[in-house]
Amino acid sequence: MNIFTANWKRIINRNKDLPASESASEISKVINSEVKPMEIPLDDPFLAYVHTAGGLIDLDDLKLESPTVEAMRVEGISLVLPLISHGELIGLINLGPRRSEQEYSSDDKRLLQNLATQAAPALRVAQLAQQQQAEARQRERIDQELRVARVIQETLLPKEVPTIEGWNLATLWQPAREVSGDFYDFVHLQDGRLAVIIADVTDKGVPAAMVMATTRSILRAQAEHLGSPGKVLARTNDLLHPDIPDKMFVTCLYMVIEPADGKVILANAGHNLPYVITDGETKELRATGMPLGLMPGMEYREIEASLTSGQTLVLSSDGLVEAHNDQGEMYGFGRFKSQLAALANQGETIPAVMKSWHEFTGEDHEQEDDITLVSLRFRDTGINANASESWDPVTTFDLPSRPGEERQASQRVLEALKPFDLPAAQERRLGTAVAEATMNAMEHGNHYQEDIPVKIEVLQSDSAVAVRIRDFGKNPIEDVTVEPDIDAKLAGQQSPRGWGLFLIKNLVDDIKVTQDDEYHTIELILYRQV
Repeated sequence: MNIFTANWKRIINRNKDLPASESASEISKVINSEVKPMEIPLDDPFLAYVHTAGGLIDLDDLKLESPTVEAMRVEGISLVLPLISHGELIGLINLGPRRSEQEYSSDDKRLLQNLATQAAPALRVAQLAQQQQAEARQRERIDQELRVARVIQETLLPKEVPTIEGWNLATLWQPAREVSGDFYDFVHLQDGRLAVIIADVTDKGVPAAMVMATTRSILRAQAEHLGSPGKVLARTNDLLHPDIPDKMFVTCLYMVIEPADGKVILANAGHNLPYVITDGETKELRATGMPLGLMPGMEYREIEASLTSGQTLVLSSDGLVEAHNDQGEMYGFGRFKSQLAALANQGETIPAVMKSWHEFTGEDHEQEDDITLVSLRFRDTGINANASESWDPVTTFDLPSRPGEERQASQRVLEALKPFDLPAAQERRLGTAVAEATMNAMEHGNHYQEDIPVKIEVLQSDSAVAVRIRDFGKNPIEDVTVEPDIDAKLAGQQSPRGWGLFLIKNLVDDIKVTQDDEYHTIELILYRQV
């Protein structure tokens, strides 16, 4: 009798009164430590014979051409006792000749058959316990990988959207699962230009996150000394190709914007085309090229475009357009372009697009792929920056410099602008900005002297609304482009003023502060087309 059978007898005899779970644990230890697995090919006729034999098999009497049977005989096995649970073969008890050299008696064989009847369920429990433990370890490993990948990705994404004079920038990064293949980035170049990157790495999990990190690092390194978008992509492709895993690649759009005049230069490595929104129309900037990492030695053609005031450039990944609704229809590029074209004077680009997308896919939609959007709106700086812009008065009114009047200012401005159907989000932002600016004017400009009014003027143009708030202050006005330093303020190194204007600056699209011999004036501009 071989070691396997001897241990079976020891376990059954010693643990016949133990609960099934503890017996299964003992059996599992024996299986793991002392039994060599036997691989039986699926086409071996021995497998079919085992199911039809119905019990103990005497190899000396068995006439079957089987590699497994021959291997058993070479190992000195005489008897084979199949362990079958729910019609499935889950193991074999193999026995050699008796040490007494006597034949196995009928009582021996009956005992062995009873042993098999008891052992098969216990062995099945042990196998299931092993399988569950292995699956639990695998799930934990996968969860850990996903956590690591998510940390990598969130660390590499920009912490905040750059603030650039003359531009409104906004982003959305919405992974479909724990880990995304999409990423975006902004790189400030030494000559004052800004590089904008959007990319999509194939595959998911840690490999995709690592390729994302590598691609981002290479792009940033090349951006520092290669000004041309086409050259940046070509060099990145050559450096990425030797080490990228098989069947993986990266689509990427690399763009450089010149903030002062709205000029855009871009090159594309297999990514979705960018769109320019203007006057109710959507125009593609058609630049194409091979994805990064597929083939070395690729060249990437550059194209140039110039945005005019009020135009918006939108970059996207394919998760948005490839989404399906309950009827199996795809959102599609045509629907996306139509939605962008319809955005004139209707609100901010990204929230409006996502509202349309959610209405199409439905409330219970499970997101199929990652979605990334970047919008860049070129605008003028200040209400009078564009000489061709025609501003028409909406209303003017004065308010006494008295605490609480800022609420009246906000309400009256929003009431005057109701005919222009500003989106709710823009109304809230403008109302808060007007209230804060009016309170600043009353407190710091007019020092809460009720007989000195705050003058408020509301204007509108084809693409924007504006609010001018004037007081009679004589003190120098804080620079609204400087972010307040709380430590410096607490230490007395920086004026305690400045928080209000900084807040206002982040609520509106444009702000311009001027001072003359008579007035302090703050101009708040909110664009109706974004």
